[in-house]
Amino acid sequence: MPVDIYWRIGTHGDQQSLRRRTVSRGAWAPVLPGSLTPGIRDGHADGYSYVDHMADVARASEISGFVGGLLPSFPNTDDPWAAAATLARETSTYRFMIAFQPGFLHPVQAARMSASLQRATGGRVVYNIISGGGGPDQLWWGDKVDHDDRYARTSEFLDVLKGVWNGGPYDFEGRFYRVEGAGLPEPLARQPFPEIYFSGSSKAAIQAAGRHADHYLSWLEPYEPLAEKFAQVREHSETIGRAPKFAVRVEVLARDTEEEAWEEIRRGWDGIDPSVLRGATGDSIGWQRSRSFVTGAVNGYRDLEVQPNVWGGFHLLRGGPAFGLVGSYQQVAERLDELISLGVDAFILAGVPHLEEAYRVGEEVLPLLRGRDLRVQSPLLEGISS
Repeated sequence: MPVDIYWRIGTHGDQQSLRRRTVSRGAWAPVLPGSLTPGIRDGHADGYSYVDHMADVARASEISGFVGGLLPSFPNTDDPWAAAATLARETSTYRFMIAFQPGFLHPVQAARMSASLQRATGGRVVYNIISGGGGPDQLWWGDKVDHDDRYARTSEFLDVLKGVWNGGPYDFEGRFYRVEGAGLPEPLARQPFPEIYFSGSSKAAIQAAGRHADHYLSWLEPYEPLAEKFAQVREHSETIGRAPKFAVRVEVLARDTEEEAWEEIRRGWDGIDPSVLRGATGDSIGWQRSRSFVTGAVNGYRDLEVQPNVWGGFHLLRGGPAFGLVGSYQQVAERLDELISLGVDAFILAGVPHLEEAYRVGEEVLPLLRGRDLRVQSPLLEGISS
């Protein structure tokens, strides 16, 4: 089976590189005039917007062999639906993995939006279903539904969305949604239903994923507990006659040598307090799991390396998941191959700055994957054998 490898498009900007400098042309919010932010050069507008930067990242990752890009959704990001519609015409075959929380969109409207975007793009929409991590971010959306009920709501949402898409008139009455006579118009109902990437580490999440996921998506973790979690999902899915694939979200910092990669980490580490790990907020089981894998005192950045090249401190440098891969191009490729051997069918890779790292990972890491059967072959990989 082919391995799908996605890149991340920074709908929240590049923030800062590990060297603690502002990345040129990639900042999401403007800073002082005269700095190298998109749209401002030497204090004057140059017509280059952040949308242009996202389009550059999408084109770069498409050229580099990535099948598509994840469009994250948080309170501090652009809206991924609008971004996907904007970027679709900038690419040819590139898929847009739209992250969204079902609780903030009615399933009938979601079906119409998705089918319209499928029709416009030739079927390049993919869902990244997130049910929310609780805490302040969840309240930012005005959502006070508790943890397990958020997954129950997500499951019901997807039942309605699929029912509407499969033709009407469709009736449904549940705890969270009620529709009568719903359905898509015929040209939209004929569009392919998006693949579903479904994340969550709790029992409630695994039950919902077993029912709906095409790909069960996890943050990177130490490999043994990650394999155990996959086994739980697989066991539950088999009881209801389904067999989901597996995907892993991985931060990547790869360089010519392992020493160069760890030097980049050290430069970023110098700007934080190494004795304090950022505390978790909300009721995300996945985040609590990530924290549980680091035991003992943290006196330096290498104390967060839980197994060779698997480092648990990315969240301290730039937000997002804790775990990622740090090492030489060859080492990172080997760790990805090991994940493929564990049953991983797809990856969402990410690196900062998004544009430069898309080229780097595409040209230097992807050709080294021994287990690769990539759905998309990049021109950068032509003539290169693994």
